[in-house]
Amino acid sequence: MLWNATVIKAFRACGFIQSKHDQCLLLRSDIIVVLYVDDAGISAPTQEIIDNLLEQLRSEQGLSLTKEGSFEEFLGIQFDKRQDNTIALTQKGLTEKILATAGMANCSPNKTPCTQLGLGSDPNGKSMEEPWNYASIVGMLLYLTTNTRPDIAFAVSQVARFTASPKQSHAKAVKSILRYLRGTIDKGMIIRPTTDLNIEAFVDADFAGLYGQEPDHLPEAAKSRTGYVITLGGCPVVWKSQLQSEIALSTTHAEYVALSQCMRIVLPFRAMVKEALEIVKMNSKIETTFKTTVFEDNMGAYYLATNQRLTSRSKHFLIKYHHFWEAVRNGEVSVEKIDTHLQNEDYLTKGLPHEVFHQNRRR
Repeated sequence: MLWNATVIKAFRACGFIQSKHDQCLLLRSDIIVVLYVDDAGISAPTQEIIDNLLEQLRSEQGLSLTKEGSFEEFLGIQFDKRQDNTIALTQKGLTEKILATAGMANCSPNKTPCTQLGLGSDPNGKSMEEPWNYASIVGMLLYLTTNTRPDIAFAVSQVARFTASPKQSHAKAVKSILRYLRGTIDKGMIIRPTTDLNIEAFVDADFAGLYGQEPDHLPEAAKSRTGYVITLGGCPVVWKSQLQSEIALSTTHAEYVALSQCMRIVLPFRAMVKEALEIVKMNSKIETTFKTTVFEDNMGAYYLATNQRLTSRSKHFLIKYHHFWEAVRNGEVSVEKIDTHLQNEDYLTKGLPHEVFHQNRRR
């Protein structure tokens, strides 16, 4: 706490404003800083602005600083800027390390990271017999999926559930992910920045996807899965695949829970982006469009979110799931209907046939 108070005071003296929505985000009209304990990530239009800030922090605020390098080096992500203005984000080095750790550097590749059947706890199955450490491999896969590989998020979320006591069937599922990575080792996320800063979110749910895969007496057998991806200016910034914490009683219920969970990220994220734009505009002439849209493919969830009328089929939904109604009413966020085949997060909720999966991945 003492260090945080000291460094915040120093940045404020240099003209920064601390974000109301993220205490570790510091904003100035010409520069953005994000803090992580005693590390700071700095982004600015020119290197000169960064160098001037560092000198100011040293000479005027008395901070001892070490200049480490780029975000690329710090995060272990390769940024490849292409002639068509797209940027490819890859982590080939980490992928090779994961494959080597599991002894699968030369394995045969898979077309998809998992089967279409959900992965259950397999209580009567054999314990894992593989020589590699299950938790270690899953940990590396989680880092990979949260940075550059949303296409394996669903599969990794499935295997991560069983880190405490993995069975051989779970190890087989991990190996399926590794075989998929072996065939896509040089692939990653391709971002296509747009000229606006619109926020778009695609959200979906898989209703009771583990039914028949988990023993009937386990609550997980009836739980649904949430999946969403949130983009800013056309670039994916947040994606998630996870089991819902409670049991939904219908497809609409599951879809609406997923929509509400997504809104918990969208609304504060929108507020933070709006705050940053206002600070940047203080001393600049930057003009950009800014709107927020959440796409929902379930008619029942869409109707409830936009008409906001409870019926006999929805009055049992917990009140907490309606928290975003005011934001929809006043136009901060719009909820729009989208066709299922255009839902960009479809591969975050279930295993898909390889042709459908790759169509989703390319989008």
